[in-house]
Amino acid sequence: MKIAIGNDHRGFGVKQRIISLVKALGHEMHDMGVANGETSVDYPDFAFSVARAVGGGEIDRGILICGTGLGMCIAANKVEGVRAACCHDLITAEMSRRHNDANVLCLSADMLGEELIDRMVRVWFATEFEAGRHQRRLDLIAKFEKENA
Repeated sequence: MKIAIGNDHRGFGVKQRIISLVKALGHEMHDMGVANGETSVDYPDFAFSVARAVGGGEIDRGILICGTGLGMCIAANKVEGVRAACCHDLITAEMSRRHNDANVLCLSADMLGEELIDRMVRVWFATEFEAGRHQRRLDLIAKFEKENA
């Protein structure tokens, strides 16, 4: 899969770790985040870059990292076709894929430990979308997006 990763200044260190993990899992990485953690930046710029690539079909999935994960998630979900989920444990990571077919994973750089982040990323990539009744709900969301763009 083609994976884009984006981060603000607070997510720089976590990004480096995730890039290594995702490459080890056999995915193609595209780094769309800030190049260092020294200069304060505006997270929406990076969220929109990744979200546009995912929503436009150039990238299969995205990962976004900021201090809490919340700001990135809010920004990414403004882009049509994006289903970003701010996950904070293994259950939310799994269910975001299983029931919501999340295509962007948003993570906190400040509130999650390294081991948990690694496990969440692995679960998020390993979990398949169940479709069925869940697909009907995603279709409703997509229809609303198109009608209210």
